[in-house]
Amino acid sequence: MLYRALAVVFLFVATVSTVFATGAAAQSYTFNSVRVEGNQRIQTETIVSYTGIKPGQSISAGELNAAYQRILDSGVFETVELEPRGGTLLISVKERPTINVVSIEGNRRIKDEDLAGFITSKSRQVFNPAQAEADAAVIAEAYSQQGRIAATVTPRIIRRSDNRVDLVFEISEGDTIEVERISFVGNQVFSDRRLRRVLQTKQAGLLRTFIRSDTLIEDRIEFDKQVLRDFYLSRGFVDFRILGTNVELTEERDGFFLVFNVQEGQQFKFGEISTSSEMSQADPAVFQDVLKVRPGVVYSPALVENSIARMERLGIQQGIDFLRVEPRVTRNDRDLTLDVEFVLTKGPRIFVERIDIEGNTTTLDRVVRQQFRIVEGDPFNPREIRESAERIRALGFFSTADVATREGGSSDQMIVDVNVEEQPTGSLSLGGAYSVTDGFGIAIGLTENNFLGRGQRLSFSISTAQESDEYILGFSEPYLLGRNLRFDIDLGVATRSSSFATYDLDRRFFRPALTFPVSENGTVQLRYGYEASEMLSRGEEFDNSTTPPTPIPTSGAVITSEIDQGRRTSSALGMSYSFDSRLTGLNPNAGVLFQIGADIAGVGGDNKYIKTNAKVIAQQRVMNEEVVLRASFEAGALSWQSDTPSRSIDRYILTPAIFRGFEPAGVGPRDQSNGLDDAIGGNYYAVARLEAEFPLGLPEEIGLRGGVFYDVGNLWGLQDVNTVGATCQGLPGPCGEDGSWRHVIGLSLLWTTGFGPLRFNFTKALKKETFDKEQTFDLTIQARF
Repeated sequence: MLYRALAVVFLFVATVSTVFATGAAAQSYTFNSVRVEGNQRIQTETIVSYTGIKPGQSISAGELNAAYQRILDSGVFETVELEPRGGTLLISVKERPTINVVSIEGNRRIKDEDLAGFITSKSRQVFNPAQAEADAAVIAEAYSQQGRIAATVTPRIIRRSDNRVDLVFEISEGDTIEVERISFVGNQVFSDRRLRRVLQTKQAGLLRTFIRSDTLIEDRIEFDKQVLRDFYLSRGFVDFRILGTNVELTEERDGFFLVFNVQEGQQFKFGEISTSSEMSQADPAVFQDVLKVRPGVVYSPALVENSIARMERLGIQQGIDFLRVEPRVTRNDRDLTLDVEFVLTKGPRIFVERIDIEGNTTTLDRVVRQQFRIVEGDPFNPREIRESAERIRALGFFSTADVATREGGSSDQMIVDVNVEEQPTGSLSLGGAYSVTDGFGIAIGLTENNFLGRGQRLSFSISTAQESDEYILGFSEPYLLGRNLRFDIDLGVATRSSSFATYDLDRRFFRPALTFPVSENGTVQLRYGYEASEMLSRGEEFDNSTTPPTPIPTSGAVITSEIDQGRRTSSALGMSYSFDSRLTGLNPNAGVLFQIGADIAGVGGDNKYIKTNAKVIAQQRVMNEEVVLRASFEAGALSWQSDTPSRSIDRYILTPAIFRGFEPAGVGPRDQSNGLDDAIGGNYYAVARLEAEFPLGLPEEIGLRGGVFYDVGNLWGLQDVNTVGATCQGLPGPCGEDGSWRHVIGLSLLWTTGFGPLRFNFTKALKKETFDKEQTFDLTIQARF
C-alpha cells in the first residue's frame, strides 16, 4: 500500500509540473506601443530599435529577455528594466554619464603624453567602467615593462553636473625591481660571464640610472632565449636546449634572480661535404667548387644557408630555373661530425606574379623593391623572400616589416605581400668627447636616413674641440641608378690650432665616392678628392727686452718655408679594395680585415703625388671566447712629384690612434731650428700592433676589462722636402730622416659606461730616440646621447 501511495503522489506532482512548465513556455506577449522613461541623451527611437520589437508582433518571454540584453549590451546604460503593462511595454533606463575630462595623477617616471597614448577612454565619450579598468591594466603593464611590477593604477570618477564625470587614473609607481643576478645552470663550455654578454637583459650595475636593460621584461627574456640558441648553434652545439628559466624575488623583494637552465650537448664539426644532382643540366662538380665550407670547420646553420645561397646564385648565372638546393645532414656521433650532402633538385614551377607593398606612407615603393633580388615574372624562391624580408627590416625605416606570400591568379603564381609601418628616421645627436690630442669638445649632428622617402642619407655634423673644428655636409645614395652601387659625397671645412704644432691649418674639401661589392666579403671604392689647404702662421712675437724689440721666430725653418707656400690645392683620383671576413667568415670567433688603396693627384690642382696605404687586422677569440687577441699592421708611402716641395700636412704624421706611447706627431723627423722643435712628418711609415683584451674577474655589470699591448713603428723619409736651415741638436739637417724602429709596451683599462666607452692607456717606450715626445698616459672618452 505504501509503494502504491508514493507512486500516485509522484505521478500527480509530475503532471502538475508539466502543465505549469508548458504554460510558462507557451507564454507570449503582444505590445501595441513601447514607452521609454529615464533617457536624456539617447533618443527614444534609438532605444526602441535596440529591442527589435514591432507593434502588434507576438513575442515570447525568451525574445523579451533577448531585447533586454540588447539594450544593456549597447554600453550606454547603467540599468535597464522592461515591464509589460498590458499592451504597452515600459522600458526604464538610467544612462551612463559622459566623460568630462581624463586626467592622470601620481606619475613621475612616465610623462602624461606618453600614458595618454595607452588610454582609449576619451573626453565626451560615454563612461564605461570595464573600459576604464582595461585602460588601468594597460598603464600598469607600461610600468611593468620598466621594471616597476609593483605599480598600481586605480581608475576613479568624480561626478559633475548634467550626468558628467571626471575620470582620474591614480598611479602608485612603486620602486623599480631590477635583475640583481643572471646565472646559468648546466653550462660547461662557456662561462656565465661570456653568456651574459650575449643576453639583452643585463644585471643591475653602477650606472643603472642610464641603463634600463636591467629590469625584468618577459618579452626580453623570450628574446634572450632565442639569442642563446643562435649563439650555441653557430658554434656547433646542435643539441643545445634551454630546459627552463627560473625567476625568484630576493628576500628584500627589491630584485630578481634570473636563472637559465641549459643543456649544451657536444660540439659538432662538418664531416664530408658532397654535392649530388637530380637535374641533368646541373653539374655537381661545378657546384661543389663554389663551396667554401670544408671538413673540420665548426658546424653552423648559417654556413649551410650561405652555401645554399651561393649555389642558387650559380644556378641563376647558368640559366637553370627553379633550381633548389636541399641539404641532407647525416649525423656521426662517434667522431662528432655532420656530413652534409647538397642535393640539386628541381623546385616547383612557380613564378612571382607581383609584389604588393602597403603601409609605406613616406618611403617610396622602389626603396623597398630594391631589397628584393627578384622581380615580377621571376621564378619564386622562398629562401630569397626570407632574405629580402631581413634586408627590409635592416633598413631601419620601419617599426614593423612583415613579408608574406599567397597564391596568385593561378596555382603557379605567387603574390608577395609586404606590410610595413613607418617610423621616424631623422635624428639629432649631441655628444661630448675628450682626447689628449684635441682636448674637450662637443659634437652636434643632424641626420636623416630616409631623405624624402628615397632611402638616401643626408647629414650635417659639427665637431668642435679646444684645438680643432670641423663642419661636414654629407649625402649618400645606397642604390645609385637602381643598382647595388653606393654614392657618397662630403663637403667640409676644417680648422686646427694644435698645441703639438707651431702653425694653424685651414682645409676645405670635396670628396665624392662610388662603392660596390666585387665578392661576398670584398668591396671596391672609386673616389675623387679635391682639397684646398693652407698652413697659417700664428702671428709675430717680439722680445721686448731689446731695443728695438726683436722678432721671435714662431716656427722652425722647414715649417716657415711651408707656410710661405700659401694655399695649395690637390685634385686626386683614388681607388681602394677592402676585404672583411669578420661578419660572414667561417669562424664566428675570428676575422680578417684587409684594406689597400692608392690616390693619384695631378688631375688639376697644384700638387702631384702618389699616395698608397695598406692595413691588415686579424682578430681571434680564445679561452672560450673570454680573451680577444688582435694583431694589426698598417703602412703608407708617399711619392711626391710636384716641382714645389711637399708640406708637413701632405706627409704622414703618426697620432696615438696609429702608434701609442707618443704624443701626436711625437715620432718621426723633426726640425729643431730657431730654438723650436717642429714635427715635419715623413714619406713612409709602418706600424705593427699586438694586443690582448681579457676580463679582470670583476662583476661584468661594472663594465671593466683589461688589456696589454705591444706596438712597434717607424716614420721616415724626407725626399722632396725643403730642409734648408733645419737642425737637429745643434747640427745641420733634420732629426730622424732615416728613421728607426720604436718599441712600446702598455696596459689598458677599458670601461664601458652609460656615457660611452672609456679607454685608459698606460705606456712605456722600450726603445725610442732622444728627440721623440713620449706620452705615458692616454685617455679617450667618446660619448653620444
